Amino acid sequence: MEPLLAVKIGCLVALLFITLVCGLIPAQVKWFQIKAAKGRHRRILSFIGCFAAGVFLGACLMHTAADALTDIQGELGKRLQQAAAGQNLTGTQNDSSRASTCGTELEYPFAELVISLGFFLVFLTESLVLHCCHSAPSSHGAPGKDPACPAPSVPSVPHSHGAPAPGNDSTCPPPSVPSAPHSHGVPVPSGPSPGSFRALVLFITLSLHSLFEGLAVGVQQGEAGALQLCLAVLAHKGVIAFSLGLQLVQSGTQPRWRLLYLGIFALMSPSGMAVGIGLSLSGGAAGGLTMALLEGVAAGTFLYITFLEILPHELSSREPPLAKFSFIALGFTVMATIAVWA
Repeated sequence: MEPLLAVKIGCLVALLFITLVCGLIPAQVKWFQIKAAKGRHRRILSFIGCFAAGVFLGACLMHTAADALTDIQGELGKRLQQAAAGQNLTGTQNDSSRASTCGTELEYPFAELVISLGFFLVFLTESLVLHCCHSAPSSHGAPGKDPACPAPSVPSVPHSHGAPAPGNDSTCPPPSVPSAPHSHGVPVPSGPSPGSFRALVLFITLSLHSLFEGLAVGVQQGEAGALQLCLAVLAHKGVIAFSLGLQLVQSGTQPRWRLLYLGIFALMSPSGMAVGIGLSLSGGAAGGLTMALLEGVAAGTFLYITFLEILPHELSSREPPLAKFSFIALGFTVMATIAVWA
């Protein structure tokens, strides 16, 4: 076996193992269940959540969005250069002017437009989910409720306004009362909560980015370059996997779905690396405009989840604002440091 191939296979196995371990720690250890935490335990978990939010913020700005901008602009630049080269072969002055026009069109922020389309795509999808929740309430109750709460079809108290009776010690809200406010200030209806949808979008976005990272490692032509990039991706994926597992727990995702999400997420980078290895052995070209556009859409969805879901949720906790800022900044600093090598 060639040394370069051995390095890539070793990196593939290490990526799979590290991602699984780091993701399963918060997903399976009961200590990370914030709903049952009190006092100092809850405060620590809140700070860990702020750190995870900073990690996602850094991954969004320093990795996903930055990679998408570079790849989309690079692919569009290649296409325009090829078009200009073909027009220059004709040797006519009119065609030369059209080539200069093509070069001017590249100044339009196409990459930013693609990322914005990804942002609005997930915005529209979540709006449709919330609209369906309002129009078709579930008979099984809201997922965010306490498991001890009765189902909406069994009213807890016969009060006409939904207020609990004076002697009732139940902390569960009646079925007619909306659940806790959404992070944007919009009340969540008693139907299916969109929390699991947000977890699914976050999982898909990170999985796509992981696939592209693995592909970048797999197509490396030098042992030193492959090893250096793999170490950076290992550190990146370990922190991201831990933060993803924590977010899945805090969003109320069921254990079996958490295991499925984390298992697929752990396989994405090795899968991309395997494809990259196959392309490097066959002499094929990796990347392409389609993959760059797909990565741009994923970056836009990551922007939405980070800024409108994760950060508002962590900032709404009752912990000291300066402490929350410190842990968010610490998470961002970790990802910004890893970006030096990745």
